[in-house]
Amino acid sequence: MHALLAATDGWHHDHWWIVFPIFWALFLVAVLTLFWRRGCGPYRGYATPQQILAERFARGEIDAAEYENRLGKLR
Repeated sequence: MHALLAATDGWHHDHWWIVFPIFWALFLVAVLTLFWRRGCGPYRGYATPQQILAERFARGEIDAAEYENRLGKLR
């Protein structure tokens, strides 16, 4: 058992030990970048109420008076 623990031909005697912390750091940066780019905040990736109202007006579902009335209530 001591022979296995005291072996000097393992990868840790070179500079391979740095590979795994660098790998995990790059992995963490990749995950955080993914979350940041997809947007985790409120209304990121979702339409705001004003945008939904404007889309309904553009499609003709509501008229100008109703659009102005509802937009005023949202502000």
